[in-house]
Amino acid sequence: SLYVSEYFSQSAQKLSFYSWYGNAKLFHFRVPEDTVLLRWLLQASRGKGPECTNMEITVHFRYGAPPVINPLGTDFPANATVRPSYSISITLSSAVQNTTFVNITTPAAGDWFIAAHLPEAAGRIEVKGFSTPCPYMFQADMFVLRLTDMPVLEPGVATPQTVVSPAKALHVKVFVPKHTAVMRLELRNCVTSEQKACAVRVVLGSITLPQSFQRIITCVGKVNCSLALDSPPWEKWLQIMVESLGAANASVLVEMLASFRACRPGSTSSFLNFSSLNQNQTGPRPGSAGAAGSPTLSVGETSRNASNQRSFCLQNQPVVREDLDVVSVRYRLLNGPSMPVNSLSPTLLLLNLNTGMDSGGSLVVNLLLNKTSVSLANATVVACVSAASPVLSLNATHNCSTAFFQGYPLRVSTSSPEAMLIVLYPQTDDWFLSLQLICLKGQGECNAAEAKVTVFAYLTPCFNDCGPYGQCSLLRRHGYLYAGCSCKAGWGGWSCTDVTKAQSVSAQNLATLLLTLSNLMFLPAIAVAVYRYYVVEASVYTYTMFFSTFYHACDQPGVAVMCIMNYDTLQYCDFLGSVVSIWVTILCMSRVKKILKYVLFMLGTLLIAMSLQLDRRGVWNMMGPCLFALVIMIAAWVYHGVKRRHCYPPSWKRWVFYLLPGITLAFIAISVYAFMETNENYYYTHSIWHVLVASSVAFLLPPRDKHKKPWAWSQKLTCRYQICQNDREELYAVT
Repeated sequence: SLYVSEYFSQSAQKLSFYSWYGNAKLFHFRVPEDTVLLRWLLQASRGKGPECTNMEITVHFRYGAPPVINPLGTDFPANATVRPSYSISITLSSAVQNTTFVNITTPAAGDWFIAAHLPEAAGRIEVKGFSTPCPYMFQADMFVLRLTDMPVLEPGVATPQTVVSPAKALHVKVFVPKHTAVMRLELRNCVTSEQKACAVRVVLGSITLPQSFQRIITCVGKVNCSLALDSPPWEKWLQIMVESLGAANASVLVEMLASFRACRPGSTSSFLNFSSLNQNQTGPRPGSAGAAGSPTLSVGETSRNASNQRSFCLQNQPVVREDLDVVSVRYRLLNGPSMPVNSLSPTLLLLNLNTGMDSGGSLVVNLLLNKTSVSLANATVVACVSAASPVLSLNATHNCSTAFFQGYPLRVSTSSPEAMLIVLYPQTDDWFLSLQLICLKGQGECNAAEAKVTVFAYLTPCFNDCGPYGQCSLLRRHGYLYAGCSCKAGWGGWSCTDVTKAQSVSAQNLATLLLTLSNLMFLPAIAVAVYRYYVVEASVYTYTMFFSTFYHACDQPGVAVMCIMNYDTLQYCDFLGSVVSIWVTILCMSRVKKILKYVLFMLGTLLIAMSLQLDRRGVWNMMGPCLFALVIMIAAWVYHGVKRRHCYPPSWKRWVFYLLPGITLAFIAISVYAFMETNENYYYTHSIWHVLVASSVAFLLPPRDKHKKPWAWSQKLTCRYQICQNDREELYAVT
């Protein structure tokens, strides 16, 4: 046999601490056909700085779709099917780099996904630039060993094969045609090279993760062995591996025969059905009354259909796949949303999800039984959703499984007429929905009965659009798109349905009130600025108070939200007002000449607006203007002190009662903002930041000029002659 090795690699990704599915880094590979060995090379590394500590990286594997993971132990939505993912842990301790290998023999061909993430996020809000997070990198490479001349078994033809030695297994494959009900594999005349009864181990099927359903035959001391598979995967190559369990130097000779029993399908479709493609078949939603059924048949047609159904093992219902958007598909039945289900043979619907771009959403199947269509009180409609091949034998105790797939069962009856199934990240394949009418007391009384079942099936990016407390985000890894829910207001879970840590509506209202009303602490600062003739500064504080109030009213995660304009605009104006307020306050304290002060006001505001557009959350957007303004203020104070030969500001009362309290409040505010804020305490720590900053401004604003009198509105509004003061020449003139 000729083996070919291939190597596939993807660029490394920086890992994140886990809080939602978007934090997991996804790798997407495609395993070629006839692969007999798959080896993953997983490389994890970390930085060398002191902030880097020991870390455990969790890596999840899945075939056909992204892994469904739950590192936080939260709840999934009701009616969702969840099977634990296959995962391993990689520990980065003293070593800067860790290399791990994962081997898989006879892997299934197709899409394979790897998701990696760090432990749960701490929830602390870090200001960009104050701390340097440790970089943790992860890279996945794939090696495959592929057999180029794998022997093919022809159906119904006994093919002689040889297992050379126990160290080298025999690999063959057979193609399973469509509508196969049973596949039978037989080993005939199995003897060793010494003409003794053979000892072999036969493995049918490929490995899929997280669950693998390979079928194994151990043939020891027998010349003939066989195995039957119910509902093998349709229109796929099935790998068969034969291993010798005998002596090391003895080969095994065996004849392999694969045979199939086909299922004759009956179909209710005709050319007339396609005329309904251009019609809007919305139909009633689940739970609504008056579900529309199929046209009524005459008694003769009904009896003739019943006799025809006995010769078929299944009834096909034509389904149209309608693509709506990215990872958004609706399935429409050509004969109407309601279809007949009987006990003679299962009714089958094909849900096509094999485009390669459908596995990043959620498949939703909803069944609604028309109770008036079932004449038997104890009759039940049993359904099964499966991939690759349908379940062709449904009964009350059936476990809803095919040869290599464990399906998802559903059941509707007159006492429970509605059932829903949610398949999270369905694997890329043809999916089938099988339905059949079952009578608990015996199938004899069900032969003439028929039930009408309305089927709603669709693929959606996020189930229920993540609810009122979540946001459905479309994620991308290279050309592959998938969706995930980002929850807010303490809600959690896959679809934001976990209420364990959810905030109540009263708590949400309190958070909104604290974050918005705390901005009213700028009113004292505005009043002080206006009283001391700092009108420009007062205007900046008013601007900051207004946009900070409405930005936080729009930024709330829950239901207490009010947005007067675009969210991004409100955020930008809030950040701009905050930095410009600090800029003008420090320049005002420097007591430079008015013309220079206003030039610096304008120039600094333009530069701050530019820097915020480049990086809105960078710490130097705030620290840069602050430090530059402090340099100007210190230089101006030194100049005034040298000129007057006295400490500036000269009054000790100014230092004790204004400057020191204002500086203390400002430092406390910066400490709270930079080091104490977390996702849980944000609403009150950030409110404290508002109060402290606004209070510090009222203390730090310098007194008005001595030659300026307080506001006297009676003098300002007079129309008589006034004595005006010239600030420059200190002369008086009558006008």
